[in-house]
Amino acid sequence: MQYFVVMIDYGRRGREAIVDPEITRREVVSRIASGEYRNISFIHEIVESSVEDVTDAILAEAALPQIPPEDVDLQAIRFDHARDLRKHERT
Repeated sequence: MQYFVVMIDYGRRGREAIVDPEITRREVVSRIASGEYRNISFIHEIVESSVEDVTDAILAEAALPQIPPEDVDLQAIRFDHARDLRKHERT
């Protein structure tokens, strides 16, 4: 059996361990990326009778890619804005 333990720290209010054998690694990554899991103390992967700390690996997977400003298509943004203005014009 394999499952993940996600420990969330709420500060003065305490900590909560989220343990659900139905949640896969992909689901844990998805919940971190969406912001559902915040203030994570650690993430442990339990497989049979062994425990592995996978906090750094999963947080790295969940990190959103940084898009450098020069890769942003400003012309497309201007076209979208112009289209939105035309769409809302009074006829």
